Amino acid sequence: MNHTPHLSKNQASNVGVFPVLVLLILSLPHFAIAARKGEIEIRVVDQQTQQPVAVRMHLKDPRGRAVQPPRVPFWKDHFVFPGKIVLSLAPGNYTFEMERGPEYRIRTGYFIIKADAADNKQVEMQRFVNMKKEGWWSGDLHIHRPEKDIPLLMQADDLHIAPVITWWNQNNLWTGKNLPSPALKTAGTDRYYHLLAGEDERRGGALLFFNLSKPLKIDSAKPEYPSSATFLLAAKKLPNAHVDIEKPFWWDVPMWVASQKVDSIGLCNNHLWRSGMLTNEAWGKPRPRIRYPDPHGNGLWSQDLYYRLLESGHRIAPSAGSASGVLPNPVGYNRVYVHCGDKLDYAQWWEGLRAGRVVVTNGPLLRPRVNGQLPGHVFTAEAGKPIKLAIHLNLSLRDKVEYLEVVKNGKVEHQVRLSDYAKAGGKLPELLFEQSGWMLIRAVTSNPKTYRYASTGPYYVQIGEKPRISRAAAQFFLDWVFERARQIAALPDEQQREAILIYHRAARDYWQKRLDSATVD
Repeated sequence: MNHTPHLSKNQASNVGVFPVLVLLILSLPHFAIAARKGEIEIRVVDQQTQQPVAVRMHLKDPRGRAVQPPRVPFWKDHFVFPGKIVLSLAPGNYTFEMERGPEYRIRTGYFIIKADAADNKQVEMQRFVNMKKEGWWSGDLHIHRPEKDIPLLMQADDLHIAPVITWWNQNNLWTGKNLPSPALKTAGTDRYYHLLAGEDERRGGALLFFNLSKPLKIDSAKPEYPSSATFLLAAKKLPNAHVDIEKPFWWDVPMWVASQKVDSIGLCNNHLWRSGMLTNEAWGKPRPRIRYPDPHGNGLWSQDLYYRLLESGHRIAPSAGSASGVLPNPVGYNRVYVHCGDKLDYAQWWEGLRAGRVVVTNGPLLRPRVNGQLPGHVFTAEAGKPIKLAIHLNLSLRDKVEYLEVVKNGKVEHQVRLSDYAKAGGKLPELLFEQSGWMLIRAVTSNPKTYRYASTGPYYVQIGEKPRISRAAAQFFLDWVFERARQIAALPDEQQREAILIYHRAARDYWQKRLDSATVD
């Protein structure tokens, strides 16, 4: 590991071979020997503290298939265990990757199992950055895993906030049961999970609902009726409710934004997988594939749509979610770090998310300060007086990153090689704003299979009374509203159609007003 106060690089480390002792019983037929299993006990500790730690393991058998041990939480290609596991396996060569969230080195290696053999091995997990010691606390807003597994899943991926979706569309895990009381649970020190998160995922897209005291009554909703806006407005009347737009390309995004009731939007979302991409937009607004080709196109499309929202004069915090339990990701693969200071307070975490004091990531770990401020800050000046921004960044990496990028008003203003960044002591080139606008910092890895990156939340600049509202961005969302309205106009039930279109007509008027008040092209 190459570590400076501003930059740390971390490559996966190779644990190597676990030799498993062999006991041959020559009197038995060959096929009987081959059929018998060997055993290995694996213990995992934190390298610095030497205390046992929970981890996630991706274990493949000699044919390259994922191994599913009994009695531990398993999903798709991985399982988690609480610091010790005994594996009983058929003879052969096994390969593995072991992780504990993005703040630890990835451990890789292999071992050989022989019939009737037994061995044990200790693996040390090396932390190369401690985000919470710098005030940053992680969360994943999209989790569909069983309640009983959540504490171990959080510990194994070093996750601090985990709202668990227990009701969505016609599914409600609490039907015929008492609601959890309290709904907010702890999973050891500084780890919270909430058991009443919900999702309205229908033809217009998906909204995520957090911190409600009971599920919304969406179980009888049809694909289009009632409008998703009815549940959005109902939720926002409740205390502490947080509503997240699950992905930027859902058809109802312009209408949801026009309601001015959403709190965040899933920039680092569940179409980004640990081992690949979900390369389509599902039933959302499709991307122009020539401009946004596979494999990274879907991630770039989400990013571009978010930038257009910022360009249209909106200040919406980015969020992150993995959809573990539905899509192949581990819990916490896509995560949002919220700056809360030295101690984690659950309510304060959500307040910080809403305020945009965030970094979203599925790889690089960024800790930014711009003129000493956290993301979400609004820099102000009188009309005619420019603002100069000094950018400082602490960065830790496991994947290769060629450049750091400073984005100003939707375009890359500075592209900085890591070698130059390190020589500058963690400083990036200054930005000058002579008009209102916004900026953020991002780091994109060289991973060829998936869009693995990190982005700070935006910083905003307000000079005088004139905000930055892009005419092109406002027109883009106004056109989107009309495109969506044409879909709804095809519904056969006139009464339902009109009830839905009310919200889209309001969105049309909202975006037309934005267009009329545009301040830049």
